[in-house]
Amino acid sequence: IAKQVIVYAVATLAACMMVFTIISVTTFNRNDRKLFGYRAYVVLSDSMSKTDFDAGDLVLVKEVDPSILKEGDIITFMSQDTDSFGETITHKIRKITTDTDDETIVTYPYVLGQYKSHIAGLGTFFNFLKTTPGYFVCIFTPFMLIILYEGVKFFNLFRRYKKEQMEEMQAEKDKIE
Repeated sequence: IAKQVIVYAVATLAACMMVFTIISVTTFNRNDRKLFGYRAYVVLSDSMSKTDFDAGDLVLVKEVDPSILKEGDIITFMSQDTDSFGETITHKIRKITTDTDDETIVTYPYVLGQYKSHIAGLGTFFNFLKTTPGYFVCIFTPFMLIILYEGVKFFNLFRRYKKEQMEEMQAEKDKIE
């Protein structure tokens, strides 16, 4: 029973890792994808580490009407700055302004949503799952162990069946003699 529980646990874990990998590849860090109404982004820098979250965390962002945002809110937006044009950035609003002389002003059309929560370290894990070593450690190896275990179990069952079959044949042979 313990072996079966371990096998089912490993299979479930490997299947979950596979699902998480598919979700992370197709959803995280994609502005056109949502999961349960939230967008998820992996934090790449420590620029917000002193107050809110660290590099490697997974932040959850919900779409909001930009007109309700205020100073101190954390938003995710598409950068229009020449150094980081098109990148997705999550930062606090320092000041609400109508002045557009500053090159790094974030206007309503570029606001993707408001920060709602984060899960510490999960982004690092999902980034690891997307790598070749992550695939081998978290998905391939558990499935191969299950296949190997089930193969050994099948081979032993087959040997036992053949042994019983041979014993039956020998018993009939002895009976005939």
